[in-house]
Amino acid sequence: MNFDLTINYKTILTKVDWIVFFSILILTIAAVIYGQYKKKKLKNNKELAFLDLLLMGRQLTLPMFVATLVATWYGGIFGVTKIAFEQGIFNFITQGVFWYIAYILFAFFITHKVLKYKALTLPELVGQMFGPRAGKLSAVFNFFNVLPIAYVISLGLLIQALFGISFLQSMIIGVTVVVLYTLYGGFRAIVFSDIVQFFVMCLGVFLVLVFSYKIFGGISFLKANLPDTHFSPTGGVGIATTLVWGFIALSTLVDPNFYQRVFAAKNIKVAKRGILISTIIWVLFDICTTSGAMYARAVIPEAASDKAYLIYALQILPDGIRGLVLAGILATILSTLDSYLFIAGTTVSYDMMPKKLKGKICVHNFGIISVGIIAVFMGVLFKGNIKAVWKTLGSYSASCLLLPVLYGYIFPNRIKDYQFVFASILGVITVSIWRSIELSGFWQNVDELYMGIIATSLGLASYGIIYNCIKKKKNSRFNLVD
Repeated sequence: MNFDLTINYKTILTKVDWIVFFSILILTIAAVIYGQYKKKKLKNNKELAFLDLLLMGRQLTLPMFVATLVATWYGGIFGVTKIAFEQGIFNFITQGVFWYIAYILFAFFITHKVLKYKALTLPELVGQMFGPRAGKLSAVFNFFNVLPIAYVISLGLLIQALFGISFLQSMIIGVTVVVLYTLYGGFRAIVFSDIVQFFVMCLGVFLVLVFSYKIFGGISFLKANLPDTHFSPTGGVGIATTLVWGFIALSTLVDPNFYQRVFAAKNIKVAKRGILISTIIWVLFDICTTSGAMYARAVIPEAASDKAYLIYALQILPDGIRGLVLAGILATILSTLDSYLFIAGTTVSYDMMPKKLKGKICVHNFGIISVGIIAVFMGVLFKGNIKAVWKTLGSYSASCLLLPVLYGYIFPNRIKDYQFVFASILGVITVSIWRSIELSGFWQNVDELYMGIIATSLGLASYGIIYNCIKKKKNSRFNLVD
């Protein structure tokens, strides 16, 4: 079987493929419309209308919870398959195993603590835990953490590949479509579209693996045609660099999409069971994507790594199945892009705006549109490099926001508002400086994320010590006067 390093999508895709592809798109749109049809009449109650807009009225059932949570997590499929193509099972460790640990920690140790606050957003939760200034600062972190740059890039790459238009035009068209249906139905539209996208994306990556195994065989074929480093957990980059991804995975513990689903769940059982069931599905999904990309490397090693998985998949699949897998890849991207777009828009319109503008649907819509424009601009700025986006934004989130929030869960009411702000800003400054200076020797191998974690921890500790010393002095003076 001969494989091409590049393919002409217009010639390889048959009429059957396009019929299947567009049928799934129509089904997704139908699901969004159905979700709106099932929406209860709220009789001009603005508060309930906004709750439905953000959290679907906190009525997320277990099947819906699992579908929307799983679907939301894989929009950067070209980034994931690129890592697997270049470094093999290193992708499964860094983009899989580390994240499973974070999911399980969230399910067992954080879910019940989150729900008692009855917050609408993560920054609002942080504000309730630490204070208003901490809430505002976390909103800023939140915004940059959920800017859907990587997913706008992924969607742009797919549209560019299919229709041959420029990367910028592809991103603009893709984002415009997502913005329109997100504005139409809010979180409810996202959930109902995710239900369709969940089944299509899972079936798509599974079929790529099935046909790969059928044509080429199993692990023996991969071992014979791949470098040894593709079977190394560290991918040839060392333990320190690998563990950086572990800390980035822990940023799930402060990921607003996770919190939004938990806030929207009907009860704590739905949230906890939903996360655990989702984790099992994520394991299977990651096995499929990692293996599929490794087959692509074994068969067409000279292909461009960011598009190799798609190029490979479309050449091994029969008519009709190609259209399904293509729709699955599109669904994978859309299901994450719409969620991140919505959350970022919520952050702008609800968490960053003055009180008098909070809760207004028109302001929320403005926030979503603004985020879409910013994401396209940043996609151009990052030159389509998805891995760089994850690494840059993930480093700030994991080092500057994660630790203060975790300490807040472990030691409730111990961290003060200003203490949170001081430690987080110190972490931001440290990460930014470490990224900008030239390093040599031992320090060249120390990632900025580690330095950010150290700085944030020192900031929390030093502020706490100074605050307690000042408090003791004040108390001793008061006792003397008394």
